[in-house]
Amino acid sequence: MIRFLLTCIVVIGFLILSIPILIAEWIIGRFSPETRDASSLKIVLAVFRLCIRITGSSVTVIGEENVPKDTAVLYIANHRSFFDVLLTYVRVPRCTGYIAKYEMKHIPLLHAWMCLLHCLFLNRKDLRQGMKTIQAAAEDVKKGVSICIFPEGTRSKNAPELEMLPFHKGSFKIATKTNCPIVPIALTGTSQIFEDHLPMIRPAHVTLEYGKPIYPDDLTRDEKKNLEQYTQDIIRTMLEKNIPISAACAGSGKTS
Repeated sequence: MIRFLLTCIVVIGFLILSIPILIAEWIIGRFSPETRDASSLKIVLAVFRLCIRITGSSVTVIGEENVPKDTAVLYIANHRSFFDVLLTYVRVPRCTGYIAKYEMKHIPLLHAWMCLLHCLFLNRKDLRQGMKTIQAAAEDVKKGVSICIFPEGTRSKNAPELEMLPFHKGSFKIATKTNCPIVPIALTGTSQIFEDHLPMIRPAHVTLEYGKPIYPDDLTRDEKKNLEQYTQDIIRTMLEKNIPISAACAGSGKTS
């Protein structure tokens, strides 16, 4: 329970105390959006790293060299935990916006920081608004901002590690509209930090693997038509390989 309370104190304390910083970042953005993006990223990364440190969790990272460093990408990941965002965000090499649930748009201060970081809010109940969000994400990619989305639409709860919800096809239009690389991400063990024993936060060993980039225009017609299934199959293959790794590392206390 102490880890949970400390995490809450850090997050809530940061949001409240960062009000002057938000104002300063807004002013900086009026003159230099690039400077604002860089400084906002550094601030949030520091907070996320502290939160991960509080959990006592360790992470094995595989295939990080697969992430292109010279262009914006679309990250596609499976989703089992609130900590999926923190664990993936602390490793992004460039400004990256996340596609979040529309309900998060109404959380004061958090919404402001998310907007600074090019996050977008997807209303899956409104098809027209949802497509506008996907189009906005595609425009961000064209401007050099990477996008991360969890195409299951919500967390897979109380399910075996390999069990994923269907990937939403619309999520992949961000890549097909821009031909940006899709970087598949397989996350294993993240629910063991929090969701498996609510409201306790406990140390866990997480494996985070980046697959080789997928370029939509390089795929066959059938692969491109079923891009969501093609990508999910790649992620499932990585999960099958990494579940034993996470289990072995957790048992030995190994940290990478």
